[in-house]
Amino acid sequence: MKILIGLDIGGTNTELAWVDLFGNILKKINYKTVQFSKAEQLVSVVGKAILEGNKNFISDEIIGLGIGAPNGNYYKGTIEFAPNLGWEGIIPLSQMFEDRIQLTTKLTNDANAAAYAEMLYGGAKKMSNFLVVTLGTGLGSGIVVNKQMLYGSTGFAGELGHTIVENNGRLCGCGRKGCLETYASATGIIKTIHQFLESSKQESSLRAIEKIESKDIYIAAQNGDECALKAIQYTGNILGKQLADYVALYSPEAIFIAGGLANAHSLLIPATKNAMEENMLKIFKNTVELFPSELLDQNAGLLGAAAMMMKRNN
Repeated sequence: MKILIGLDIGGTNTELAWVDLFGNILKKINYKTVQFSKAEQLVSVVGKAILEGNKNFISDEIIGLGIGAPNGNYYKGTIEFAPNLGWEGIIPLSQMFEDRIQLTTKLTNDANAAAYAEMLYGGAKKMSNFLVVTLGTGLGSGIVVNKQMLYGSTGFAGELGHTIVENNGRLCGCGRKGCLETYASATGIIKTIHQFLESSKQESSLRAIEKIESKDIYIAAQNGDECALKAIQYTGNILGKQLADYVALYSPEAIFIAGGLANAHSLLIPATKNAMEENMLKIFKNTVELFPSELLDQNAGLLGAAAMMMKRNN
């Protein structure tokens, strides 16, 4: 039995897993990303866990380590200026892990890993052109064109979260203002609900929560909380408009919504779909499906990161 190792590094959580070729997770370890203030700490802690975990398998069964991470450069194996990780500069993470664990290591953007998983194990198995949008701490996107991941000339193609949706808007971790991810992400919707609560006297169950999380907003919305419903509608409007522009450029068969905020898909996707269609160029109207990821109950980024080791030219 061949074994793949996957590492998904997110702005909030980091997960490590051993996976078989069918996408079954055999062993998983969870970390809080905040405990790794420097990349060296992550390599030390996770590298030790990998070496220990590998003892449960025959060594020549283990193919290698695949990593999905924000601002991951597939060509270079580096993480570069990732605003949601707090690590400065360019981090040669693939090489650092290869030196630590003595296994072939490949790295890509976390959203690209999620898109790769959707193509192998999820709703895009029979699709050639699609987009995966990950709504987590930030907003990532993985673009597949003609069954090939789109990396561009620099390795960074697909930064939909850092397209501008509002001039002089909210300050983004990247240093610019008005990026999509400051509105359409778990972080963004929390900012939105605070803005709504502060600017009105409308009753809301969320006022009793000291530290509001995105899941609190979804639960409140499900219970009919008008403020929470308004925040989800606002988020869907902004995301939908930007997706309409994306469709004009790439004409995908479908767009999949993944990540923590995607758990609110029963409310978020209709709002997003309406805004997308309202702003769509006529020739593209009603040509694109909008789905929640089929891997919401699993970590798509983790599976995709591991699965990179199956194919050398994904």
